[in-house]
Amino acid sequence: MTTKIVIIDDHQLFREGVKRILDFEKTFEVVAEGDDGKDAIHLVEQYQPDVVIMDINMPHINGIEATRQLIEKFPESRVIILSIHDDENYVTHALKTGASGYLLKEMDADALVEAVKVVAEGGSYIHPKVTHNLVKEYRRLATETVNGESYPFNGEIRRPLHLLTRRECEVLQLLADGKSNRGIGEALFISEKTVKNHVSNILQKMNVNDRTQAVVVAIKNGWVEVR
Repeated sequence: MTTKIVIIDDHQLFREGVKRILDFEKTFEVVAEGDDGKDAIHLVEQYQPDVVIMDINMPHINGIEATRQLIEKFPESRVIILSIHDDENYVTHALKTGASGYLLKEMDADALVEAVKVVAEGGSYIHPKVTHNLVKEYRRLATETVNGESYPFNGEIRRPLHLLTRRECEVLQLLADGKSNRGIGEALFISEKTVKNHVSNILQKMNVNDRTQAVVVAIKNGWVEVR
């Protein structure tokens, strides 16, 4: 099946670069492009894409507002936000608006392709660097408060060996560290294909839809360190 994609970005050179990367994938088809958030609703209505790649900073209507309007009119739309901002506030705002993915513009080609595939299949994808920031913020918010004083979580890390293999536990920790598949492969001296197989097994065993959910569940259960 072909994944139909619409790209919305006001920088033509960057938009062409994204399109060129996506065109290398035989199952991807960029069906339309726009340079402003106001184009998004019209193009989605006309082309009914599987995924919309949306820049966050655009004139007239920014990516966040365009995503809100798009989801309101077409609730099944799958939007990946492109941004230069790795601050968790931007990410949470985008996700609350209805975006299914959040990528930094410093991404590599593999991350872009992986994000489109995951989101097209109904999952969520957040840039690994942003995931790590969200993890740290989650731990900060999860601190215990006693008599007005905040104390960091000091619980013992318990690897989920009842659920995952030792290698899968290592991969889960590196996901929490914000590593990409390539970064995990380099850290463990294994191929990216092997990493993808491990991640797939982790998601299935943990009964979650994507790597971000896996990290959140792991933190809640004290299965990974936030470092």
